[in-house]
Amino acid sequence: MTVTSYASRIFGRSPFKPLQVHIGICNACAELVVPVLQASNAGDWSEVQNLRVRMVELEHDADEIKREIRTHLPKGFFLPVARRDLLDLLTQQDQMANKGKGIAGLLLGRKLRFPEPVQKGLIEFAQHCVAVDERAKELIGELDELLDTGFRGAEVKRVRAMIHELDLAERGCDAKEVEVRAELFALEHDLPAIDVVFMYRVIEWIGDLANIGQRIGHRLEMLLAG
Repeated sequence: MTVTSYASRIFGRSPFKPLQVHIGICNACAELVVPVLQASNAGDWSEVQNLRVRMVELEHDADEIKREIRTHLPKGFFLPVARRDLLDLLTQQDQMANKGKGIAGLLLGRKLRFPEPVQKGLIEFAQHCVAVDERAKELIGELDELLDTGFRGAEVKRVRAMIHELDLAERGCDAKEVEVRAELFALEHDLPAIDVVFMYRVIEWIGDLANIGQRIGHRLEMLLAG
């Protein structure tokens, strides 16, 4: 099978289909962050391990798709957007799965349990961040509609409105992060110092999930502007 025919097979009628499959897998990995946090706060390390194994599997699947896209997307293959921009989107999406797996690994490796007064706010914060990534997945799902309309007209306006809503959601995550950090700060003098350091890192990485979703939205916005 030639490279061109293989590319046609994996991309099908839509050059964006593999990108959509990829972000679906990456988003599924990010969604497991919430149950991982719930299990770690409960001290259920067996469940944390099981969830992390699933995240590793999802990340592997995402890497396989990423490799296929990078390998079998020839420079001569017709795309309605720049090949470089598509691959940049792919890189951003991949970070979603990597960050989710990293959070699980840190919680498991350090056996981190957040203090009970922080747990509710932490879970809500994580849920908000994962929701931003879900919005990013929905945006990538709109690429087929954009293709059908030639990246013009009402569909572009609708997608830009979705990007604006994503930005607002990410700002909400920033506010939640400040609240969670303040809750932890109020208790940190009663906790082992090294645990506190890693707890702040977990909070930072959870916030990174929302930042990744926002960057995907911004990359798509640049495609619309081009």
